[in-house]
Amino acid sequence: MAMVDLAPFGFDDEQEQMWLRPLAEDRFEVCCIPFRVYGMALGDAVRLHGGRFVENVVASSGRLVFRVFFAEPRPPVTGGDSRDALREAISSGGFLAEWSGDRHVAVDIPEGADPSRLFSSVEQEVQNESAFWEWAHSEPFRNALAK
Repeated sequence: MAMVDLAPFGFDDEQEQMWLRPLAEDRFEVCCIPFRVYGMALGDAVRLHGGRFVENVVASSGRLVFRVFFAEPRPPVTGGDSRDALREAISSGGFLAEWSGDRHVAVDIPEGADPSRLFSSVEQEVQNESAFWEWAHSEPFRNALAK
């Protein structure tokens, strides 16, 4: 395991824990789906600083991370709470996903996979501003060590 300092991504004094698997030399493979880190995905190869913090991404796996955050208060079920539709789209599409509570999900998108059903499942809530989505690669990976 290693940590990523989230300050470069707007989360001062916070860190995200990454599960890693040793590779050759001083590289490690990311074995989890990042929730708040930008520019990193499942399967990427990273290098550590001091054995504890991710210093940089040295090789991309070609995977992407699609993240959705559902706002509070939740709309009434008749108003279209799309979390169940998103869970179904994740399951039927064979995607891997990790939830943080019931409002924040990170979905692994393998290279070449079609995520359109994921988008469709939350589209109405995004338009109503009761859900927000982003790609983890909308910003490059940065670390606080490079200041």
